[in-house]
Amino acid sequence: MRILLVEPVARKAEETTRHMEKGGFTVDHVDTGHDALGMLKSYNYDLAVIDVRLPDVDGYEVLRISRAARVPTPVLILSEERTPMAKVKAFSIGADDYVTRPYESMELTARMQAVIRRSKGYSEPTLRAGALELSLDSREVTVHGQNVHLTGKEYMILELLLLRKGMVLTKDAFLNHLYGGMDEPEMKIIDVFICKLRKKLQVAGAGQLIATVWGQGYVLRDDGSPLAITPERTKAQVAVF
Repeated sequence: MRILLVEPVARKAEETTRHMEKGGFTVDHVDTGHDALGMLKSYNYDLAVIDVRLPDVDGYEVLRISRAARVPTPVLILSEERTPMAKVKAFSIGADDYVTRPYESMELTARMQAVIRRSKGYSEPTLRAGALELSLDSREVTVHGQNVHLTGKEYMILELLLLRKGMVLTKDAFLNHLYGGMDEPEMKIIDVFICKLRKKLQVAGAGQLIATVWGQGYVLRDDGSPLAITPERTKAQVAVF
């Protein structure tokens, strides 16, 4: 899952990024509110974690502007203020959660995962498709209860497909999820990742879960049954971000 961290203090940013990466997140970091708004409008993040104290505009204003612009990214506010009014202010303008410093790294990770699950419509940390299960907490993938070893990139692709199950995802969407617009390889690398991921899932007994939509991208289904995807269907369901 890709996270936008908005933190002006380099030491805090490094510490928070380290905690997030240990929790399995991919993190993009900016240190000003204006940069945060630019990133939120340009990329589809699973979550934005925004510190209140920023050098240009405060975190509340970043949240307010992004909500006014209909940016759907869920937001978790980081603050040293523990007063009820500070939390009320954050929630009233659209925050999805509020965490005070100092925090326990495990709690922050758990709260981030919970916000993301709620935003995707999941109430529990396990994503499923047929016999396939993926745990967002442990990052374990199983088929019929047996572990399937995936590389980091393969896991991220499968996670994205499961979180957006039934939607056709373009190769640009995968590149953005994997690399966040930085040092992106050629687009054909997505075909290579998908091919390897398919083989591992098929060998494990998951069936043909990932379908190719020619000229569009890939889609994950609930089972291995054939799926006919018409041009009219893909037009309505293709996800580009």
